[in-house]
Amino acid sequence: MTDKTFLDNAYDLPDAKATQSFYDDWAESYDAEIAENGYATPTRCAEALARHLTDPGAPVLDIGCGTGLSGVALKMQGFTQIDGTDLSSEMLERAGERFIYRNLFAGDMNRPLPVPDGLYTAATAVGVINPGHAPPETIDGVLDMLPTGGYLVFSLNDHALAEPAFPAKVDEVVTSGRAACLEREHGEHLPGIGLKSTVFVLQKS
Repeated sequence: MTDKTFLDNAYDLPDAKATQSFYDDWAESYDAEIAENGYATPTRCAEALARHLTDPGAPVLDIGCGTGLSGVALKMQGFTQIDGTDLSSEMLERAGERFIYRNLFAGDMNRPLPVPDGLYTAATAVGVINPGHAPPETIDGVLDMLPTGGYLVFSLNDHALAEPAFPAKVDEVVTSGRAACLEREHGEHLPGIGLKSTVFVLQKS
């Protein structure tokens, strides 16, 4: 059994600096601890994207890619042009060891990503948008950089769903006409600790 110290504290981080330090420290044992707890959301998000984006060669940005588990899930669905970004340099180093990503670069979800608008057909944010990691406004920022018709696939875990600002942001972008919600499905996230998440697929209008 792995030490649960990291996972137990992952949802209680006060700011981006603390988050970066936390994930740098966790990088070495992250995959083992997450796998032990049955991390289901990467596969759920990748399958959701594949149901709507049928071009496997379309460029996809994996936001908050961590050690690359979400990239592995995207590759398993046939996507071939995957870039990744993360706040943690240690996580990025391990993601690079998988040889899945075309490009990897540092990115803070609390700031605009260094990405030209329209470069990616789709973006994923798997387990990223939640308290202490990335704010609800991340949804706005990612939609801004996508082309019309582009897809944003992301998850909100039960911690995020319990914070009114997170589901309210999803409702806001849909009711305002900025994006259509193609899927919204609640399911397993980390069953080992009894945590679930809702996977959303938004298409930019």
